[in-house]
Amino acid sequence: MAFSMRPTSRRAGVTLAVLAAWACAAPAPSLADGARPAAPAAQPDRVRGLKAPPVDTPLYRRGVVAVANPYGAEAGARVLQQGGNAIDAAVAIAYALNVVEPQSAGMGGGGFMLVHLAKTGETFSIDTRETAPAGATRDMFSGVSNASRKGVAVGVPGMVRGTAQVVAEHGKLPLKRVLAPAIELAEDGFAATQRYADVSCNDRALNSPEARDFFCPGGVAPAPGTLVRNLPLANTLKLIARHGADCFYQYQPDKGCDIAQGILAGQARSTILVNGVEQAGKPGSMTLADLAAYQPARRAPIEGSYRGYTIKAMAPPSSGALTVLQILGMLERFPLGDASQGFGFGSVKTLQTMADAMRLAFADRAIWMADADFVPVPTVGLIHPDYLALRSGLITPGQRIDPNPVADDPRPYEIPGFKRGQRLAVALPVTGPDNGTTHFSVADRWGNVVSYTNTIESSHGIGTFAGYTLPDGSFRNFGFLLNNELTDFNTSPSTNPFTGTDGYNDVQPQKRPRSSMTPTMIFDPEGRPILAYGSPGGATIINSVVNVTINLVDHGMGLQAAIDAGRISVASANPSITLESRFPTETADGLRALGYSVSIGDVGSVQAVGRLPQSGLVYGAADDRREGTVIGLPRPRP
Repeated sequence: MAFSMRPTSRRAGVTLAVLAAWACAAPAPSLADGARPAAPAAQPDRVRGLKAPPVDTPLYRRGVVAVANPYGAEAGARVLQQGGNAIDAAVAIAYALNVVEPQSAGMGGGGFMLVHLAKTGETFSIDTRETAPAGATRDMFSGVSNASRKGVAVGVPGMVRGTAQVVAEHGKLPLKRVLAPAIELAEDGFAATQRYADVSCNDRALNSPEARDFFCPGGVAPAPGTLVRNLPLANTLKLIARHGADCFYQYQPDKGCDIAQGILAGQARSTILVNGVEQAGKPGSMTLADLAAYQPARRAPIEGSYRGYTIKAMAPPSSGALTVLQILGMLERFPLGDASQGFGFGSVKTLQTMADAMRLAFADRAIWMADADFVPVPTVGLIHPDYLALRSGLITPGQRIDPNPVADDPRPYEIPGFKRGQRLAVALPVTGPDNGTTHFSVADRWGNVVSYTNTIESSHGIGTFAGYTLPDGSFRNFGFLLNNELTDFNTSPSTNPFTGTDGYNDVQPQKRPRSSMTPTMIFDPEGRPILAYGSPGGATIINSVVNVTINLVDHGMGLQAAIDAGRISVASANPSITLESRFPTETADGLRALGYSVSIGDVGSVQAVGRLPQSGLVYGAADDRREGTVIGLPRPRP
């Protein structure tokens, strides 16, 4: 079956409903063709109390995708239809999103793919997080204004090498077939979605002339439904499809592979535009040797439990799994979900208890979590039951922790006989903004499952395309944006207050900056994945995963209800809460009365898939905070 990604309509005001219809997305709740309905309450697929999907949830036998964009969902579903597995589909989605959601992710960045292979029972991650170039220094951001918009913030991109490797090792289709949907989307065009239009003229999208002309032509954002084509990106994808990942990472002019030259030139710009005013840039130090040396890492996930459920999520350099498991571990002693004790969903007591657990975990995160290939992250101690009990003891329902919590020392709970030293009085480390990213989840007919979070960091990265100026003065554009991931390091040199050494997340050459990305899976007692989910949203990613997990386990919600429910987020030790408007006004007032600062805004966008382990049927749930779309196979008959 040939890919045909051109929309049927270019009219303005195109809606998600139209896009979903074009893409043959999942139907309104009903029995999917070829599937069977969920059995009544006593059905065998109900796992240890987790609520089974409602009987009207479509169940599928040949795979399902849940993506924050309908075009990305269609790309993944079509690769599954062509015989690809969950790994192939996830990579197809990642490249398609580079075309249709370029502000969030793409080849200029990286991410974490959490994979479960049914055949071997193995769960692992492919870490394509960017690395600092060899010329990076601890103080390279010192005194640099708007550092996240300058070339010094660009890390060595990892997505291309990592996705090519995982498809070669675990996919069923060749890379060129996996890339086909993205190539067609870039070449033939897609109808701009509302979210694409909404951010196309934000200030970061205007950071360079080429980005401004593409995203905001004439100073006007494309109306929803406008045809968007990216021929430079199509040509770049064709080069990778023809020559493989080396064409991206090595300068091979005899093959026409000059993408690396464009990456280096893009991070070497001497000027940027801020609010329309030109200012001096600070070029990055990346070289061809840095690009050629990049290698993805295959890692074991961090594993923990919550109320008897096994959870696996992303290990360092992500802070995701450790922080999520810390928060859940501190909350486990409270009767969340018991409304008779004041701990029902959305109660002030429940939310305040969650908020203080988040504050405690984020205090530890700031000091202890970083790239474990470079620093001794105490991964055992941070989630040791005794350490979590110590930290949880600081939480009092109905009373805000005051003063703000500080990090403690988990090493005595990891290293036998370790004696803690005196905590030094040092300034807390500071990292830059991280508010972009996308997440998607996939399950296939063979039982393989993928949870994949991908990013270029802030919206539109540094706002600059990879590309260089030709001798005739024209711009050789490769059509993808460069990341600003290195501002996820501490932006000033810092000191670990317990070790007296350099801050764990300080910049070092070849080091990966700390991340919040948290692709997650929950497993049944036999070790089979039953849920896979994650979120975008910078540091709020962690709290989105926590909210959904608590909704599922403590509040007894089904997967879609757990995603739809309001969320709370605290992403530092400060008592500054982000609360969604899905909660009533009185809830925010109640938290303010306890001394919290409360702002109202959306938190994350969780895309999830579920699997019924005994039957093998799968289902999905998407988040309406973005353009979430579920497509299951086989598709319903017309």
